[in-house]
Amino acid sequence: MESIIPLKTGRLLSIDVMRGLIMILLAGESCSVYESLRSLHTGVIFANILDQFEHHPWHGLHFWDLVQPSFMTIAGTAMYISYQHKKQKGISWEQNFKHIAIRSLKLFVLGTAVQCFYSGKLVWELWNVLTQLSVTTIIAYLVINKSYKFQIAISIVLLIITEVLYRMILMPGFDQPFVEAHNFGAYMDTVLMCKINHDGWVTINFIPTAAHTIWGVLAGKLLISEKSAGQKIKYLLAAGVIGLALGFGLDWANITPIIKRIATSSFTLASEGWVLLLMAFLFWLIDIRKFNKYAWIAVVVGMNSIFIYYFFNTVGYQWLNAAVGIFVNGFSAIAGASPKFSAVLSALVTWFAEWSLCYWLARNKIFIKL
Repeated sequence: MESIIPLKTGRLLSIDVMRGLIMILLAGESCSVYESLRSLHTGVIFANILDQFEHHPWHGLHFWDLVQPSFMTIAGTAMYISYQHKKQKGISWEQNFKHIAIRSLKLFVLGTAVQCFYSGKLVWELWNVLTQLSVTTIIAYLVINKSYKFQIAISIVLLIITEVLYRMILMPGFDQPFVEAHNFGAYMDTVLMCKINHDGWVTINFIPTAAHTIWGVLAGKLLISEKSAGQKIKYLLAAGVIGLALGFGLDWANITPIIKRIATSSFTLASEGWVLLLMAFLFWLIDIRKFNKYAWIAVVVGMNSIFIYYFFNTVGYQWLNAAVGIFVNGFSAIAGASPKFSAVLSALVTWFAEWSLCYWLARNKIFIKL
């Protein structure tokens, strides 16, 4: 597999691994891996672990709440590194902006289309992560050439704007800043879509979430800079600790609660803290220590990240999950396996099938990009 891994092209392998891991985790959710395991009821400890693979109901933070911030951050990192490579080829900011704008438009269309697949009919819903990314990408690219200080300042302004909107604009029925379905974000959804999300998600999450993408740009700038590996790790660790301290500090001081579903400023800071610590660890482990023997398992998925995300949310969700289930459940029943065990096996087989598709694409050097 080494022939399909960019070990000698100057790429940061840790970024490819992190992106691949994110997609593998999301594919597992789409294949109902965590849901089927949860149905086994194998004990309190295992149940508590599996709880971490679903979003926190409201006020709090689960492991699963870190997946989307990681996705947004890595998108910013990859965009910065790609932009720098294009600059070396003589492509200007203005010339590349056209590509970014078209790509963002495609992401927006794909994101809104996914919601139609979920609903089984035409709907106008703006809650999908691709829709959010289409906006955060543009915001991050607009400041991609600015200094560290300027980019950090813009990200802070985005968080302040979020605080102001939720605290200062109190509409009838939507005058409780941090209460589900009664906050400013929910109000804006009634304006934009004439509906609110029954799980508490809001469209204007793109405002604070844009900070994740900007911080991803900052991380990319740091990682390909001429600073020593030790300095890069120290900066990432320091930024991660600061994010955790600020995010959890705001929550513990009862200033702003950590709520993923409306992307409060405290959540944005705390989640980014964990993301940067993970990025520092993977950079140290894979790019510095060169512990990359099995990196290809994640890299083959990261190479076609947007494709596989769209695949398991459409073809997988609509057809593959059930198709695999027909055969796995059938043979499991013949073998005398319980329905719950069959469900787990079916989910795992589907999960492996989707990974195998990415493996086949990578082996054949097929990369589907926007």
